[in-house]
Amino acid sequence: QAQLVESGGGLVQPGGSLRLSCAASGFGLGYLAIAWFRQAPGKEREGVSCINTGDGRTFYADSVKGRFTISRDNAKHTVYLQMNSLKPEDTAVYYCAVGLPGDYAAGGPRAADFGSWGQGTQVTVSS
Repeated sequence: QAQLVESGGGLVQPGGSLRLSCAASGFGLGYLAIAWFRQAPGKEREGVSCINTGDGRTFYADSVKGRFTISRDNAKHTVYLQMNSLKPEDTAVYYCAVGLPGDYAAGGPRAADFGSWGQGTQVTVSS
């Protein structure tokens, strides 16, 4: 059965870095879209970044552009989210999910279009 497992979250000081991993089991990455979402308490789930695993096209929300980098290792069935220059407002539970490949540049990934959600990993940015 298709499953995604996130890891790599933790507590970090402002300005620090973390690398999140999203490991797929039960399916190969092939030609899919893998997206990272985050949800802070009391807020809606937000699409942070997305990558087409086939052609490598990426999307970043304005709030993370220039600080976060998404990448994939198809051989390891894993998608990464490198997060640098972290800010307190990045604090949230981060989830990865799988969807159809497409051009997400216009409005970013929508949670309703993605599935096989992982359990999430907590990222806390605080001094």
